[in-house]
Amino acid sequence: MALKKKKQKNTKSFWHRIRFKYKLSFFNETTLEEVWSFRLSRLSAFSSLALFALVLIAVTALIIIKTPIRNYLPGYLDIEVRKEIMQNALRADSLERMMAVQSLYLKNVVGILTGTTPIDSIREIDSLAHVNADYDIPRSENESNFVKAFEDDEKYNLAVLNPNPVPTDGIFFYKPVNGIVSSHYEADIRHFGVDIAASPKESVLSTLDGTVVFTGYDPNYGNVIQIQHKNGFLSIYKHNELLLKEIGDHVVAGEAIALVGNTGKLSTGPHLHFELWYKGSPVNPEDYIAF
Repeated sequence: MALKKKKQKNTKSFWHRIRFKYKLSFFNETTLEEVWSFRLSRLSAFSSLALFALVLIAVTALIIIKTPIRNYLPGYLDIEVRKEIMQNALRADSLERMMAVQSLYLKNVVGILTGTTPIDSIREIDSLAHVNADYDIPRSENESNFVKAFEDDEKYNLAVLNPNPVPTDGIFFYKPVNGIVSSHYEADIRHFGVDIAASPKESVLSTLDGTVVFTGYDPNYGNVIQIQHKNGFLSIYKHNELLLKEIGDHVVAGEAIALVGNTGKLSTGPHLHFELWYKGSPVNPEDYIAF
């Protein structure tokens, strides 16, 4: 009991000490008149100092965040500099490609004007858009099995002997994306589709009902998705920013399957490369879709 009372007395004495107020007075040295005074306890002094420290920290942090002083902090400037360097490198690469295209264009124009280059010999201006045209996208196991089953089913189909093998009666093709055709179908240079310049991340739509048979990334063509349709058509969409479907997904005509992007080495800006194949042979999409 004595120990308990002693502890209670010590606790009461501690709180009494920190809450006990002291008077601080200022006197006129000549007249000994009290000029100013105030009362302050240890608790109120500690609380005032803590509040002042918090305000000081908040003001300091605000100044660092909102002013260029933050650039002098270790490590902060390095991140901004690296980001700026990457952006400048991308701009320089784009300018270099555009200069190469312009240089090739002017060279062809000079050749035509001087008569050293036949007009019909110029098939393409931007050779950067058709590099390694013989490259084939590797097939996945699911796609290979699907193609094998399809070829077995169509092996004895006499419809392939029809001189007009592309039936389009009653078929409505959705336009895959809203935009401007920047490059047309040219089979002689192995450009088996159309390039449609569009806004970045705009929805890419399936042109017909079908089943997704391939999704993947290609170094040259970026994110690619292929859709097999029941009537023998196969549609291919390249250079996408993001693919919204997976292999085996069933899609309906006009459904969003990807977002327009600028992926792959052969892409020079946000656009969609769209191909349309019928029973293993490429066809001109502009014959079926009004772009």
